[in-house]
Amino acid sequence: MHMVASPNRKMQRVLKISMALTAAYVVATFCFGVRAHSLALISEAGHNVSDLLAILLSFAAVYFQTRPATDQKTFGYQRAGVLAAFINALTLIVLAAWIALSAIHRLYAPVPVQPRIMMTVAAAGVLMNGAIAAMLWKSSGDVNIRTVFLHMLGDTLSTAAVIAGGAGILATGAFWLDPALSLVIAAMIAWSSSSIVRETLNILLEGTPRALSLADIRSAVSAIPGVLDVHDLHVWSLGSASHALASHVTIGEMTISGSASILDAINCALRDRFHITHTTIQFEIIGCETTHGCSAPPEHEAAYTQRGHSHAH
Repeated sequence: MHMVASPNRKMQRVLKISMALTAAYVVATFCFGVRAHSLALISEAGHNVSDLLAILLSFAAVYFQTRPATDQKTFGYQRAGVLAAFINALTLIVLAAWIALSAIHRLYAPVPVQPRIMMTVAAAGVLMNGAIAAMLWKSSGDVNIRTVFLHMLGDTLSTAAVIAGGAGILATGAFWLDPALSLVIAAMIAWSSSSIVRETLNILLEGTPRALSLADIRSAVSAIPGVLDVHDLHVWSLGSASHALASHVTIGEMTISGSASILDAINCALRDRFHITHTTIQFEIIGCETTHGCSAPPEHEAAYTQRGHSHAH
């Protein structure tokens, strides 16, 4: 009987294949770029070095994300992938700046290039990067893997542009097309990386997830029968696809079973409407002046735990 590979194991296998192919292409692109005097090809080699680093970091992040939570790391290592994506995106922006500066210099002092070598190597790159991007597409919902996917998609498009540039040089002899292509590649790298920096920085700073509205969440919880007020509401991301919520909810004096029903309704609304499954809800009781005058002490009234996906204190 064959064991079905887990999503993480499949992802690790895809990343291993991607690393091997990218490493081979980096060597080939750099060597042929030097031979052809093509800054566009050398830029592609640099871009692919950053891709290799991106894949390596993502591979490490996928491994760490599978490790269980501990007393020291109570949320586990869910943000390892986010941190890897943040580092990758920053390195890409630095690389884009270097490529742009080199290209501007070459625009003022064009260097003869060998377009046929450019086109041959770029054609191989389109096939390789396209294949890797296709393998990563199914996992691109994870911000860590999406960074690598964007790397590869950008490489596929930029290498296709190198082919077009080589054809243009063959037809016109305009060697300035080579650094002009490098500027286009640099702009693509910077554009794709900036969105990743914003998203990962928001997660690392525990900002409200981009796809969620705090006002909508507050309104949805407030609309549940028995809820009188919602305050001290916080929503943040544990990883790229895992969100957590903590809030104080005011309810009237009632039995423990009554408050449990309200908690169930709150958690169902958060799960079904906003895909938030890790919650910490603290109830505050109105109309309970003294401990002995209530149906249960306030700290016990609010202390209901729904096992499996949410907690209320």
